[in-house]
Amino acid sequence: MRGGMGNMNNMMKQMQKMQKKMMQAQEELHNSTFEATSGGGMVKVVVNGKKELVDIELNEEVVDPDDVEMLQDLILAATNEALKQVDDKTNETMGQFTKGLNIPGMF
Repeated sequence: MRGGMGNMNNMMKQMQKMQKKMMQAQEELHNSTFEATSGGGMVKVVVNGKKELVDIELNEEVVDPDDVEMLQDLILAATNEALKQVDDKTNETMGQFTKGLNIPGMF
């Protein structure tokens, strides 16, 4: 009976350790930045790991009052690519904690 309780305590310590590592990994992700460009570098966007847009840089050559739609498309393309990078990095980083666990809906 005593061995079972020791195993349970050991398992709880392991879970707490894993939770701490997950929180650290998540904090690192949130503090990371991801950038993407479109239009051959004419548009650059930067997002953070919280999926917040933190910067947009436009080459003045891409600002054409007669073709606002193109500029909008380039901004959307760069933003979506940067957000995809956040998702990919989140899945890669957080997925290491759920490897081998078959929990539906987890990363």
